[in-house]
Amino acid sequence: MAGDAFDTITRFWKIQDDGDYAPLAELFADDAQVVDPIYGTFTGGEAIAGFFTMMNGEMAKIGATFRLVELSGDDETAWAQWEVTTTDGREPRQGVGVYRVSNGKLTYYKDYMNA
Repeated sequence: MAGDAFDTITRFWKIQDDGDYAPLAELFADDAQVVDPIYGTFTGGEAIAGFFTMMNGEMAKIGATFRLVELSGDDETAWAQWEVTTTDGREPRQGVGVYRVSNGKLTYYKDYMNA
């Protein structure tokens, strides 16, 4: 069932597919939280913007490309299964993002990755 969260995360993935992560910060509420399994937890608009700016450099270093495998969501929550490939010789990794949305803005985003 599609809804506000589904639509917001669809926009999230379209932005991410362009390879510039910084504009993703605009999708987040001022008091949102991002939990990344590698880089930690980022709370608030300024910290989240800094995280996504940093991601531009970090993902470029390893030639990372993300691919959306499946997306499901409703008005308040969504989840996405994804895969990342890199040019540094690592095997592709799969993961899942869990998202919470309110009034068209992400309030919570956490990624989980397979080891």
